[in-house]
Amino acid sequence: MITERSVAARGVSQGVILAILHQEHSTCGRVGHILRQQGFTIEIRRPSLGCALPSSLEGYAGVMVFGGPMSANDEHEWLRREIDWLATVLRGNLPYLGLCLGAQLMARQLGARVYSLPDRRGEQGYHPLRPTAIGAGLCAAEFPERVYHWHYEGFDLPQRATSLAEGAGEFPNQAYLFGRNAVGLQFHPEVTYQMMCRWTTRGAKGDPELRRRHLSDWFEYDRAVAKWIEAFLHAWAHDALAVPECQHYAMAAE
Repeated sequence: MITERSVAARGVSQGVILAILHQEHSTCGRVGHILRQQGFTIEIRRPSLGCALPSSLEGYAGVMVFGGPMSANDEHEWLRREIDWLATVLRGNLPYLGLCLGAQLMARQLGARVYSLPDRRGEQGYHPLRPTAIGAGLCAAEFPERVYHWHYEGFDLPQRATSLAEGAGEFPNQAYLFGRNAVGLQFHPEVTYQMMCRWTTRGAKGDPELRRRHLSDWFEYDRAVAKWIEAFLHAWAHDALAVPECQHYAMAAE
């Protein structure tokens, strides 16, 4: 089993956040940097590379599941185990954050469909975001008007989940809440400028205009994204998201 830990940058440790990554070169990006600044330690596991998922979540302050090039509908054994394992996370009422694939995996665990469009079109680059009434008051900062995407699949809103934000395109479900502290985001607030340079180099398929547009838009839209994700992570990691009392239920045990 391979386990990586990153010690908190300063101050007294607030606890350990478990981060699930799906490629050897992947990082937690800005999300990891912010949580370390807030005093958390990040423990990284990569189940696609043979890392075992913990059988017990005792001692963890939260769980994050990041993206990857695979589909939530793939039949990899490790992926099926990860989806099943998410039931343990949700029943434990730990703060959970699913980013892109991580949001789709939670949707599948909750019985919702993950789908692609007939022509396999996805969303890449910055796209508009419209918060719902609950999403608008989720934390101390408002959802940004545009957020960064790189995906080819979307998900239906799971039963008993609450929509937090919607998109204007053919993937309407962009952010949702399950219970009081499990959040799925279709977009990528963790992306730094360096990460975007790497993604557009590997994924632009020889399209220099796509790369130029993505990097140019980063300077226009990223400041609002950075402000929101910092406020969101502070509330999320401390189980203090502003959600109605009717959201404070636990996932039923089997």
